[in-house]
Amino acid sequence: MNEYELVKNKVISMLNGENQVTGEIIQNYVHVMTKSLKDLGRISKNIDEKMLIKDIETCYNVWIGEESVIDKWNNHIDWLPNRKSQISWRFSKRYERFLVEEKGWSQQTVDNLSNLTDKILERLEDPYREGSWDRRGMIVGQVQSGKTANYIGLVCKAVDAGYKLIVVLTGMNDSLRSQTQLRFDESFLGYDTRCLGKDNNKNFKVGVGTLIAEPLKALSLTSSANDGDFNIHIANRRIMAGVSDPVLLVIKKNSAILRNLLNWAIDTQGEFDSTVNKKIVKNAPILVIDDEADNASVNTNKIALDDNGEQLEDYDVTKINGQIRQLLNCFEKSAYVGYTATPFANIFIFPAGETLSHGEDLFPRDFIINLPAPSNYIGPLKVFGLQDEKYSYSEGLPLVRFVDDYSDFVPDKHKKKHVPRDIPQSLRKAIKSFVLSCAARLARGQDQKHNSMLIHVTRYNPVQEIIGNMVQEEVNYLRRRIEYNDGFIFKDLKDFWFSEYITTTKDVMDKVNDPRIVELEWEEVEKNIMISISKMEVRIINGSVGDVLNYSEHPSGLNIIAIGGDKLSRGLTLEGLTVSYYLRASRMYDTLMQMGRWFGYRPGYIDLCRLYTSEKLVDWYKFITLASEELKNEFDYMAKQYSTPEEFGLRVRTHPKNLIIITAVNKMRSGTEMLLSYSNSKIETVVFHKDREIVVKNFNIIQNFFSNIGSCHKDLNGNYVWRNVSYEKLIGFLGSNFTIHPDSRNVDFYRYLGKYIESQITYGYLTHWTIVLVSNTEAETEKIKLISGLHVGLSLRSPSNRPTDLKYTLIKSRLLGSSDESIDLNDEQKKEIILKYGKTGLKNGSYVRSVRNPKNGLMLIYALDPEPVMNCEVPFIGIAFSIPEIENDQKVKYVVNPVYREREFGYE
Repeated sequence: MNEYELVKNKVISMLNGENQVTGEIIQNYVHVMTKSLKDLGRISKNIDEKMLIKDIETCYNVWIGEESVIDKWNNHIDWLPNRKSQISWRFSKRYERFLVEEKGWSQQTVDNLSNLTDKILERLEDPYREGSWDRRGMIVGQVQSGKTANYIGLVCKAVDAGYKLIVVLTGMNDSLRSQTQLRFDESFLGYDTRCLGKDNNKNFKVGVGTLIAEPLKALSLTSSANDGDFNIHIANRRIMAGVSDPVLLVIKKNSAILRNLLNWAIDTQGEFDSTVNKKIVKNAPILVIDDEADNASVNTNKIALDDNGEQLEDYDVTKINGQIRQLLNCFEKSAYVGYTATPFANIFIFPAGETLSHGEDLFPRDFIINLPAPSNYIGPLKVFGLQDEKYSYSEGLPLVRFVDDYSDFVPDKHKKKHVPRDIPQSLRKAIKSFVLSCAARLARGQDQKHNSMLIHVTRYNPVQEIIGNMVQEEVNYLRRRIEYNDGFIFKDLKDFWFSEYITTTKDVMDKVNDPRIVELEWEEVEKNIMISISKMEVRIINGSVGDVLNYSEHPSGLNIIAIGGDKLSRGLTLEGLTVSYYLRASRMYDTLMQMGRWFGYRPGYIDLCRLYTSEKLVDWYKFITLASEELKNEFDYMAKQYSTPEEFGLRVRTHPKNLIIITAVNKMRSGTEMLLSYSNSKIETVVFHKDREIVVKNFNIIQNFFSNIGSCHKDLNGNYVWRNVSYEKLIGFLGSNFTIHPDSRNVDFYRYLGKYIESQITYGYLTHWTIVLVSNTEAETEKIKLISGLHVGLSLRSPSNRPTDLKYTLIKSRLLGSSDESIDLNDEQKKEIILKYGKTGLKNGSYVRSVRNPKNGLMLIYALDPEPVMNCEVPFIGIAFSIPEIENDQKVKYVVNPVYREREFGYE
């Protein structure tokens, strides 16, 4: 901890005793504490008190929204309220004190964490409850948002409550397992597990262990050493008969490790139970924390059926999934909590997927909790933005730089033997950005901080190593020029600073509330360039070479350029990540989100961060950002309906907007048949052919459709409305030759909609439709077109792609306006929404669709102005469907085949 951090943490610790923290109080405490520590000789240099005051003010301006919970309390006893006052909470109080005194957390943030972990703990079972029990749950949080801090808090409380064995499943490589164990050493155990068994008289207390407090005992059977995973022989040496201290294991998801752990638990602690005819571990409640629970833990094997289509009692499942289930199944009392930022795979687990050999599958049947991101979290929504009035950041932060010069360097479909050519200019710029960002952080007083750059362009180790050598040469070349005081390089860096940083910092300051971000003069940055590049290292992180991210061994700070692939994709934290050069071509939802190591917390330097990537990948990130936000909205909606996890899982699995993601995470095989529901869903076309023949053909088809559905009236907003149009007319249109661009993401849903409508008619649903031709009343005279004899103001939707592209993609993939789905509601339905959700509820499509009569569907047609995109005498025709909520609707079957998969998911 440097001197600045020492003063900061001392001040925050004192402030936590105040009932109300004001700017004046912070200022007084900073001044008094700085003087006091200087007089005592604890600090030797001047502290920037103004910056420190801003820093501490920011800590107290962080707010966290309410979490959403979907749960089922069957076979569960509400135990925590009755026992809470009887539990000493020694581990959790020590952890919370550590977060305040050593990590500089405000008491408000610690209290939020404590409340959240209480809500998770109360949904587990009382460890002292008699008999056999088993709880399954899932916690959903953002990528790099602090899930580790949350589950360490949960572990502390679970141990305090009486759980005896804690197993933490991390990723699939040693680096991530070691990194997670280090966090537990510091925050839970209080000692450096690398020193276990070594007689070197070294003081191995760390983190919570260095606090002056009652010593707490917990035994770890794993260590943070790279080879410190579970080992039966080491476990047998450390476990002593009669020891009642809680036991921790941090293990990677590896079949051999899990098998050894399972055998060890049964052999050393198991008792034969005649009721199940096998050995069971009794009176030792186990809590399994599954970090990145969507990775390797989900069974992707096909569920075996008999000749009658019934599930077999036993069948093969994927190894790691089966071993986790067997581990839980061999304990009389068990709890499983999965943590993930990409929960689709877990939600799609078949709830009834139980086998004799493995037990119940890992579906989170008892609870799912969606953690809110703190206001200072920089996630996909802030980086990429969304065009939606519900979100405070409608536009992304100006941090993305497009890369289009990489085809010779690393083509999208390159092989293992590919030899990259010269470093492209874009990568040279990225390296310069990293040098300047490191220097700028020093200029802001952020010394003794780690800085990282990520280069993730290939999955192949041999290619990574070639690139590593090329990057090292580039860094050496830059370093020599800077050391020799080459005037040209300093002019180059100065020009780059003025073109790339000055405006960006101003823009970020307008959008992000972080007073630690201040504008810098070039001279302040320039004098720190030499220091920054002199300590810069290039490391290849892929498991085949000896490089590791050993941040903890460098308290004065590292400047690392990390080059890797899969090993950098999940869970591994790149501390102080400022610059990312990312070209890994994948359309897999979970893969893309997890590769986003640039998400997280960037206090005082988010304006210095850069993401260099392709325009194609940015489009995909925007799409999955929207998918993630809609999933959260769906979750919040169902939480308000008091739905169970099984009901939520069914809804998500059958929802048309999730088809692309379902296919990805389940690794669907050829001919996989699934059910599809359009209940409470919207469909909108967001990509269009820039082909005049197709545009004109679609325009003529829609005119013909209008001529066949009778007369219309004009509503108060100037839109043309046809009411009570029969479903036959709509199905006729859906069967027409109207062309939707294959990249619209809705083309397959559109194909099944007619079949879905027909399936509901027998039950009296979707029999009548409201058709709306949206007219822009603010359109200028020349933008009013005659469509089927109606004067229609053309709608304007900006393109998100380049003019040279052969398609027209709507910015942020949005056709519908925020309130368009409520056009057909009557006054009573609108009152119902406002009463439940407030006036803003009319802008939430899920709420609107939930109150619409299930007999009525809504179709909206948009005449889009072609001028920003191409010269054409007729408008583009955009179409949207809004389907009401239909309980017990008739699902339609669809089949996913390899052709669809190849088209949708491309390279990997």
